Amino acid sequence: MSSSLFGGSDPATDSGWVDPPPRKGFLTDTSICIGCKACEVACKEWNAVPEDGLSLLGSSYDNTGSLGASTWRHVAFIEQPTGATRPGPSVDLGMPPVGLPDAGEVAGATTGRADFRWLMSSDVCKHCTQAACLDVCPTGSLFRTEFGTVVVQDDICNGCGYCVPACPFGVIERRTDDAGRLADSDTVTKVKKVDAVPEKRVRDKNVGIAQKCTLCYDRLGAGNTPACAQACPTQSIQFGDVVELRERAKTRVEQLHAQGVPEARLYGADPGDGIGGAGAMFVLLDEPEVYGLPPDPVVTTKDLPAMWKKAGFASLAMLGGAVASFLGGRS
Repeated sequence: MSSSLFGGSDPATDSGWVDPPPRKGFLTDTSICIGCKACEVACKEWNAVPEDGLSLLGSSYDNTGSLGASTWRHVAFIEQPTGATRPGPSVDLGMPPVGLPDAGEVAGATTGRADFRWLMSSDVCKHCTQAACLDVCPTGSLFRTEFGTVVVQDDICNGCGYCVPACPFGVIERRTDDAGRLADSDTVTKVKKVDAVPEKRVRDKNVGIAQKCTLCYDRLGAGNTPACAQACPTQSIQFGDVVELRERAKTRVEQLHAQGVPEARLYGADPGDGIGGAGAMFVLLDEPEVYGLPPDPVVTTKDLPAMWKKAGFASLAMLGGAVASFLGGRS
């Protein structure tokens, strides 16, 4: 199948699929995300993704930190002072209040509430139209499915890690070998590498192999919705045809603007951006950087064709110079 370096707007067709189904993807509406993490749990359960730590990171209620080999869905909790980056009066988005509900009844207590808001967002692999991870994979482990998604084939990946720095979003990662302890109930308990090695060890699935969201490729093949979207109670995560989702996203942003949220914006829905448009797009309530997203992502292999062309010209010039020097020496 062809590389995405020269791909167009239909990645499945460009990759060699004949009469593929409509491209599938996600639309994550952060304005109605309640941070329940049902998507994280559903993803782990369906895909048998190992537990990746239950540590408090000091960033609100976020205990996973970022996407990785064992975190295919990451729910971010961003505590932001109200009006810190937005003009005009604050808008109530239904987020839970902060403070004691009956503070007035407690001696010496204050009824004032902290002036901040929560921004919650469930991040995931973007399944880029122009996917750099796909371009640099030397074994063909990463491939473009008939649904336009990008999937890792575990049995082919050699763990070289080329795809890790190639991703402009820092999504894909090689899974590390953390020790695991078998309790009396035969459940696996993670042990940090700084702790003592337990008497009984188990290995995480696919250690050393690059891992990321597959958009539940097996479920798509059976005509089902991906596990995370199926579990989302507010429909913050919506699954469907990418073309339809883009239109739905535009309508939602217009709706938010009309409701007094002028900073609402789309992310990843523009086919003309640096990655050719994402298969997983977002409705954001602030700048992408606030959510840990690059403001203007560009496929890291964008300049490779020009670089190879220049390298070819340089090689020819060197060869020509060597030939000229050899012939001139003989005369």
